[in-house]
Amino acid sequence: MSVSLPPAQGPSAAGGEVVDTVAVAQAGLKEGPGGFWRDVFRRLRRNPTAWVGAAIVFAFLLVAVLAPILAPYPETALPGAKSITPTYIPGPGDLPEFPLGLDRFGGDVLSKLIWGAQASLLVGVISTALGLVGGMLLGLVAGTFGGWVDTIIMRVVDIILSVPNLLLAVSIAAILGQTPFAVMIAIGASQVPIFARLLRASMLQQRSSDYVLSAQTLGLGRGRITMSHVLPNAIGPVIVQGTLTLATAVIDAAALSFLGLGGGRPETAEWGRMLTYAQNELSIAPWLAFFPGICIAVTALGFTLFGEALREAMDPRTRAR
Repeated sequence: MSVSLPPAQGPSAAGGEVVDTVAVAQAGLKEGPGGFWRDVFRRLRRNPTAWVGAAIVFAFLLVAVLAPILAPYPETALPGAKSITPTYIPGPGDLPEFPLGLDRFGGDVLSKLIWGAQASLLVGVISTALGLVGGMLLGLVAGTFGGWVDTIIMRVVDIILSVPNLLLAVSIAAILGQTPFAVMIAIGASQVPIFARLLRASMLQQRSSDYVLSAQTLGLGRGRITMSHVLPNAIGPVIVQGTLTLATAVIDAAALSFLGLGGGRPETAEWGRMLTYAQNELSIAPWLAFFPGICIAVTALGFTLFGEALREAMDPRTRAR
């Protein structure tokens, strides 16, 4: 008569479970994030919003990069200065050589809009990069060490976040001076707390995952686990926020220029500065405010649409559907 015995519950069974967990962790760590990003790109290709946002962003980048070729006149040229009178500014279609008319200084509006795209791209990308690097450094330190280091960094970040974003940028730009580089630093500094909190929260979430416990079981150190596994898996939301922040950076740059903090000469091509000098001509030349305003709105819309589509594609709650 044979008797069936229950499975062993001793150390060998427990050891087998640990070995299985470690093996799964090793396989997952070796596979890398390639499958995740392939799925993200696949979902982006199926999202019409992503296509619309990408088309707008691509057109903006193309115009900005090819500005020296596309613009009919140089950035600070005033080819129509002789056509301007105190009560008359040629508008769209009035002069065949100036399709979108002239501004108060005699500059070609079409050329100014094209060169303004280059200026907005430069300010937006550099300021976002500064904010991204600074915020990721703070978030990485806080999320890695925790404890009193995390507490001090987050309290400083909370203090900065208590000041409205644009007000902080205006204050920094006013202190540093009226130069384009001061605008980049001001906008980037105002974005640091956003990236810091986002990366820190994402890293804390990843640190409680099973693969981190498995990596610790393998004997990996905290630094290697953080840089090789936690950070790559936590950086996705930061990339999405960086895409969305580009739209905010373009708007903030235009706002600072509108307030007179962008530096440069009055006839310099920049969308916010064009709005600044158009407000005095609204009664006789409303298109001077309409065209740069449309450019700012459409560019911000493009980055926002693409950023939202990217966020949705990377969201695990929607990817599981």
